[in-house]
Amino acid sequence: MTTDIKATKTGSTFRMECAVDCVIRAKPERIWALLTDAAGFSKWNSTVTSIEGPIALGQRLALKVPAAPDRVFRPSVTRFDAPDTMVWSDGMAPMFKGVRTYTLTAGGEGTTRFSMREEFSGVMLPLIKGSLPDFVPIFEKYAEDLKREAERSA
Repeated sequence: MTTDIKATKTGSTFRMECAVDCVIRAKPERIWALLTDAAGFSKWNSTVTSIEGPIALGQRLALKVPAAPDRVFRPSVTRFDAPDTMVWSDGMAPMFKGVRTYTLTAGGEGTTRFSMREEFSGVMLPLIKGSLPDFVPIFEKYAEDLKREAERSA
């Protein structure tokens, strides 16, 4: 695992957040292209088995992950500001909601800061928190996979 990629996890009774940031030696447009190509996602990202549906504003996706092979997650793309910010939301507030935010910030010399944050919240969180996977290693692997692929083809 790349030592410069470290995810963090914070939380309280009704809120939990996992986040990861890293600098990638590629332009935001290159990284955005990877993050929005549903058909190619699982080719570079070992934390995703498959994504069905277009990754575009207002679209609902069918997402499968190795951490929960028998489940299909169905987030909706609720924000899509190319090539800077994308948000996927799933669940129903105030019961339980997950919101994943991707942010790309252009840096100097063709680099980009990639940030991914997922916030879980709701009155059901204390009951299901124990059944959720540890997102820290998953987020670190996700960022590592993205960095490797973006830099490989940049």
